[in-house]
Amino acid sequence: MKKNLFLFILLLSPFFLILGQTSTATPIFKDGEAQIVEAFSNPSSWLRHDLFVETEFDTDGDGKLDRMHVSVTRPEQTESEGLKLPIIYVSSPYFAGVAPNIEGLFWDVNHELGEMPKPRVHAEVTRRGERPIISNSHIKKWVPRGYIVVHSSSPGTGLSQGSPTVGGDNESLAPKAVIDWLNGRAKGYTEPYGSETIEAYWSTGKVGMTGTSYNGTIPLAAATTGVDGLEAIIPIAPNTSYYHYYRSNGLVRSPGGYLGEDIDVLYDFIHSGAEDKRPYNNKTVRDTEMKNGMDRITGDYNDFWAGRDYLNDMKPMKAALLMSHGFNDWNVMPEHSYRIYKAAKEKGLSVQTYYHQNGHGGPPPITLMNRWFTRYLHGIENGVEKDPKSWIVRENDTQSNPTSYPDFPNPEADFVQLNLTKGGNSSGILNFDKKNAQGNETLIDNYTIAGEDLAQLASSENRLLYVSPKLKQELHISGVPKITVNISSNKPAANLSVWLVSLPWNEDSKAKITDNIITRGWADLQNYKSLTESEPLKPGEFYQMTFELMPDDQIIPLGQQIGLLVFSSDKEFTLHPEPGTELTLDLDKTHLELPIIGGKEKLQMAFQ
Repeated sequence: MKKNLFLFILLLSPFFLILGQTSTATPIFKDGEAQIVEAFSNPSSWLRHDLFVETEFDTDGDGKLDRMHVSVTRPEQTESEGLKLPIIYVSSPYFAGVAPNIEGLFWDVNHELGEMPKPRVHAEVTRRGERPIISNSHIKKWVPRGYIVVHSSSPGTGLSQGSPTVGGDNESLAPKAVIDWLNGRAKGYTEPYGSETIEAYWSTGKVGMTGTSYNGTIPLAAATTGVDGLEAIIPIAPNTSYYHYYRSNGLVRSPGGYLGEDIDVLYDFIHSGAEDKRPYNNKTVRDTEMKNGMDRITGDYNDFWAGRDYLNDMKPMKAALLMSHGFNDWNVMPEHSYRIYKAAKEKGLSVQTYYHQNGHGGPPPITLMNRWFTRYLHGIENGVEKDPKSWIVRENDTQSNPTSYPDFPNPEADFVQLNLTKGGNSSGILNFDKKNAQGNETLIDNYTIAGEDLAQLASSENRLLYVSPKLKQELHISGVPKITVNISSNKPAANLSVWLVSLPWNEDSKAKITDNIITRGWADLQNYKSLTESEPLKPGEFYQMTFELMPDDQIIPLGQQIGLLVFSSDKEFTLHPEPGTELTLDLDKTHLELPIIGGKEKLQMAFQ
């Protein structure tokens, strides 16, 4: 009898084992990447809730610590099975809507340099509803791959309390507070002013951040606090310095496509928080701190701008950095990412950079992002830190198919000096030859003529153009070109614009974005000594100034010519003073330095 009972139990044991098994869902990894897990992929089963995280600041003057509105989307297994997962976190000032683009919202740019423009209109944001779900961005991409996605509205926007400061300390401390809450170090509440707390018991504490433009700035802002738990960031086209966004080498310059925008305009644009807090916020931030610090008269770099430059705050940063940007982004220009990437590399952080050839935005391919987050959030040793440092999309490739390089700038690039030969009102020469005692050449400012038109005119008194020999071989530029100019002005202040162009200009409506403009730069000669010190120009006196153009990695096709275009006011970017200012260029003391792969030898071969 005992023997038969034993056999019966033995036969049933697999059935009991199956009944006893749990269907625990866990992340799956293949080739160093998190895979889509079927159990995590049903949106109807995802758990979604919102809450309010307490910060360490009070910026709306109500005597209470500001709380940030946070939303969470997570697989239901984090509740039913006690599964803990890492976090993809996205924060933004845009989730609750922005101000309308009304006439007068932007500064009037039609005035002389050094003059105060007329007052502008202050627009009010109408917030879009109660928004219990802040945003759906990134959820479908990351939740099925075994992540929890968290969103938050930045201070003074949406249901988040406080005031926007556009790069002030609270915009760094706000995401820090959310990350602290995800690690059990800060308090979360179920209501904006309630006392019932909520904990992130489903979080592993490992956080990665990403986002584009302002949403890409916030991951860097959080990383500069050195907050524990923020393991990796992937900023996409981030604004890393509001000075570099609204000024250029001392010059008041607008971001591309937003002529007349300045930091106070952006403040009004995003200020979607509580209506009853806006008067205090406006008086304290916009009408006092910004008004006293932004300085549209001189364009100098000062303490106000230094406090909104994340390069100055990088000492505590320890998060791994994958930076993404477009070389033809004339809104948030490519220098923003390059300066931070360079500093992070010098700090010894784990870094990679991804550049494409298009304009604003453009995330890295999903494979690059996946490997980055898999390594630093899930802890899978996929060797990503040993991958090439630089990924660049070549001119005829798609953004999903970048080419790998050891670094950016390419280590094989050397600077080559090119000099000018007279003839710039029609077409001077840009070459190795340095001729002495050439004298000067003069251009007359006229903002009504666009830079692309100046580049195509056979001759013009409104610009100087110096053109290289026709390329017999393609030429690979990689790095940050720089120019040294020696110029005089007949007025105390003048715009200076420099474009590097590929000629002949492709006028086809289907021309690629890389076909014509190689890179650009702008400067104020009044800042020839430093960015922090400007002085009126003495008419007729020459001033020497060296400044960088925007970073680039571009292959110029054979048959093209490289053109150095020098003019004054840039219709799309600078102030618009009355036409007529004269700038005189000393040819003997002006030169361009180009970072060329293969250096001077390669350039000589291309020119021959």
